[in-house]
Amino acid sequence: MLAISNRAETMDWDKLRVFHAVAEAGSFTHAGDILNLSQSAVSRQISALEESLKAALFHRHARGLILTEQGELLYETVHEVFGKLASVEARLGESRERPEGPLTVTTTLAFGSIWLTPRIKRFMDRYPDIDVTLALNDTELDLAMRQADVAVRFMPPRQPDLIQRQLVSMPYYVFAAPEYLETHGLPERAEDLDHHRLIIYADEFKPPVGNINWLLTAGRDDNRPRKPVLRLNNLYGMFRAVESGLGIAALPEYFSSESSNLVRILPDRQGPMISIYFVYAEEMRHSKRVAVFRDFLINELNNSGFSC
Repeated sequence: MLAISNRAETMDWDKLRVFHAVAEAGSFTHAGDILNLSQSAVSRQISALEESLKAALFHRHARGLILTEQGELLYETVHEVFGKLASVEARLGESRERPEGPLTVTTTLAFGSIWLTPRIKRFMDRYPDIDVTLALNDTELDLAMRQADVAVRFMPPRQPDLIQRQLVSMPYYVFAAPEYLETHGLPERAEDLDHHRLIIYADEFKPPVGNINWLLTAGRDDNRPRKPVLRLNNLYGMFRAVESGLGIAALPEYFSSESSNLVRILPDRQGPMISIYFVYAEEMRHSKRVAVFRDFLINELNNSGFSC
């Protein structure tokens, strides 16, 4: 096993920085582009580090580099250290008087595109010294590893070292576009969905909540689900399909106020509840950037009709 603590004197920050970039990029060439170094310079740094540690850190293959067992151990430690250093650097750079510095916010593609992005200008106008990055992704980024500073999520975090605040809960409702209703008619009861085109979330892509496809069995035997016209792997795609007039879908309540081309139908039917959580790492607890963004979210949700 690589005895990092016993050989610390053989490693310097420059070599570790190059090693980390190579491990992330998977090749000397791509790492060199990131570091503004030549491929040969990167290769020399890695060879020198391997020589000093007396351990191979990468398996060399024609199609790229793969970390060895020793390389994995070093990468885990270096990645954690660099993440903490980035956090300290950001906190040291934050003004005592006015929030400033980088703030990376991650949330789902649907919520980020439909609800958050149209409102982010107000936050940026209010806090021009905060450099905002939105990372819209339906897979969870690792906040502890500083892949993002804060997250707006629709399920509580599984990691024990993250701080969470539940902001609001909201239900799923049933929506269609006026164009669809003009062509196919308005379903007045759940049973009428037997004669309509349903758009659902594909089960194999890990839906964000349980029973998300409840329209398939609403008003009929659970053992005889309806056949959907289209399956998608995210809510934003479902929303755009409904807007186009393709069919009917169940979507979270926040969609209803964000599109003039959605009509809520079957008002007596309500799907599962979802909760919105504001999440960040423990080390960001005292960040003013995090605090003002949390307060901004709460205010915007309240203005949208959701009680936080």
